[in-house]
Amino acid sequence: MPSHPSGGHPAAGAEKRPILAIDVDGVISLFGFESPPPPEVARWELIDGTPHCLSIAAAERIRRLAEQFELVWATGWQDRANDRLSLITGIGPLPVIEFDAHRETGASAGTTAAHWKLGAIGEFCLGRSLAWIDDSFDQSCFDWCEAREAEGFPTLLVPTEPEIGFEEAQAEVAREWAASISQPS
Repeated sequence: MPSHPSGGHPAAGAEKRPILAIDVDGVISLFGFESPPPPEVARWELIDGTPHCLSIAAAERIRRLAEQFELVWATGWQDRANDRLSLITGIGPLPVIEFDAHRETGASAGTTAAHWKLGAIGEFCLGRSLAWIDDSFDQSCFDWCEAREAEGFPTLLVPTEPEIGFEEAQAEVAREWAASISQPS
């Protein structure tokens, strides 16, 4: 269920759980390591002709968070995340945040920094609490997070290291954050 550039998230009013926006590269698909992780932590998969080191542990942590969050893909993989990763990781299929309508042109075009995702994520999560897992946050992401918080929308950025991915401590922070915002004031 993709997002729609003109209408935001299709279930914006119905869902009470916060959204967990999940990047793939650097979160589940690991890269940049000197030595690959052991097979009990990650496994190699050939996806569209490219080898990916997929963290089995990160995928399991994300699946556990599905009780507290509405999981959505927030990745340049877009619909390919469902097509290629659902069977391998057990995550999904999930709604997909579509970035194409929000991509910047000019000097910013083609960048892999997280800021190119802000418009689409903001529109998709309009009026909803959000935790976002990504390996490439920049200052604009932290500024955006602060602005959302000031507007009364709880927002948590969960940075990962691309060679390690989404770790247990980060899953616990996300779980505790979700529990804290669901508590009556």
